[in-house]
Amino acid sequence: MKEYKVEIVRYVQNTFDSNKAIAEAKAEAQTKLDEYASKGYRLVSTTASDSATIYLFFERDI
Repeated sequence: MKEYKVEIVRYVQNTFDSNKAIAEAKAEAQTKLDEYASKGYRLVSTTASDSATIYLFFERDI
């Protein structure tokens, strides 16, 4: 049987430096990846929306 989790990473561009917003989003996403990997989850899919949101889909065997 599998257990699934969805995590949301939001990035807000509150400066004129779009590279900074992207770097911050990447850092937050990596933190979530590390957190879930330590719990035995695998990243199985990702998607993004127009509203500056990244969805990370994880699964693990239970």
